[in-house]
Amino acid sequence: MGLFGSAKSKKIKPAKAVTGSIQLPGDKSISHRYAMLAAIAEGSSEIHFFSSSADCQSTLACLGKLGVTIERRDNVVTIQGVGLRGLRPPREVLDAGNSGSTMRMLAGILAGQPFRSVLSGDASLSRRPMQRVIDPLTRMGARIWSAEGARPPLEIEGGALQPIRYELPVPSAQVKSAVLFAGLCAEGETEVVEHTATRDHTEIALEQMGVEIGRHGHTISVRGPARLEGRTVHVPGDISSAAFFLASALLVPESNLVIQNVGLNPTRTAILDLLASMGGDIHVLNVEMLHGELLGDVRAGSSCLEGGEIPPGLIPRLIDELPVLAVVGTQTEKGLWFRGAGELRVKESDRLAAVAPNLRRMGAEVEEFPDGLRVLGRQTLRSAEIDSYGDHRIAMAFAVAGLVAEGITLIRGSDCVDVSFPGFFDALARVTD
Repeated sequence: MGLFGSAKSKKIKPAKAVTGSIQLPGDKSISHRYAMLAAIAEGSSEIHFFSSSADCQSTLACLGKLGVTIERRDNVVTIQGVGLRGLRPPREVLDAGNSGSTMRMLAGILAGQPFRSVLSGDASLSRRPMQRVIDPLTRMGARIWSAEGARPPLEIEGGALQPIRYELPVPSAQVKSAVLFAGLCAEGETEVVEHTATRDHTEIALEQMGVEIGRHGHTISVRGPARLEGRTVHVPGDISSAAFFLASALLVPESNLVIQNVGLNPTRTAILDLLASMGGDIHVLNVEMLHGELLGDVRAGSSCLEGGEIPPGLIPRLIDELPVLAVVGTQTEKGLWFRGAGELRVKESDRLAAVAPNLRRMGAEVEEFPDGLRVLGRQTLRSAEIDSYGDHRIAMAFAVAGLVAEGITLIRGSDCVDVSFPGFFDALARVTD
């Protein structure tokens, strides 16, 4: 494979093989949560293998503006906790950058602080709806103002909060986390009901930091006011980032790739289960439990994939991987289709409206639905100019497409990958012939 061009575009040649071993940056979702909780804990926390993503740097920057002392040495972040109500009023706007995770989850913490703050973001984040987090936090007693359409910036006047029982209208780990974080400051028991399970990194992180979590059927609860204790923790590799390397190894002939120390939290491994069910040569090795999270090595090799329908029940657990799965679908026997993924319309880009035209530019047949896609199988992808739409997952998904396409694929706006995976193209080049 050849990668060259400016910082804002990458050219990708077809690959002969994807081989060797690779270790990916720390999980973005887990890094966000530990940073926020460490900030309101008592004592110091060391977070090893903290995510290098721009999103997680936005979280650290916001915490710094709230009076939290943060040191970074190599891949270790040390945070001096200030206690549950020790954050200081910020002197300027808190910039979440492109990170919806930062904005939504930090809003939950700010809702319980006795001061006013403003959370803002870049142009992409400023288009994303925030009503789903405004509603429960307002019910708990926070006062929140937003731009038209419940979009950022969010002005939050926090204070004394009341516990609530909140049923998530749509599956969202970020909203669940925001409510639980606010519940840490409330007087009494706050409950979140999720009828479709979402990633449980928040519950695990809270337990690791000494908070008792209630789990009863579909209900997760926390009792406040809570006391968190600083900890030393290790963040596993990001399985959402691993998805692009797995896809590459499955699609490119003569491939045999090992991805080391990947997070294997059962709420995140639907991508492995799905690809294996389609005939993917995927093996999980050396599994261990570390700080409440499963991790291990994942080996993937060239495979003939059957394809088929992605079951609706899996969609919430695959929402980040759907763009690259659509690319994978073009190389399967039956093609691939899914519905119930309307959430993709309000991500960093409208991901359904980004994947479909980009696949068509590469000569593929694809049908776009209001809440899903259908791609035909056994299609030949051809060289094209790809628009990343400023979305990291679109850029990385079509880097995978470029490895199996005829000719050179040009990805415009490729520097957006820094949002989740700085150095993605270099890492891909190291394992690609």
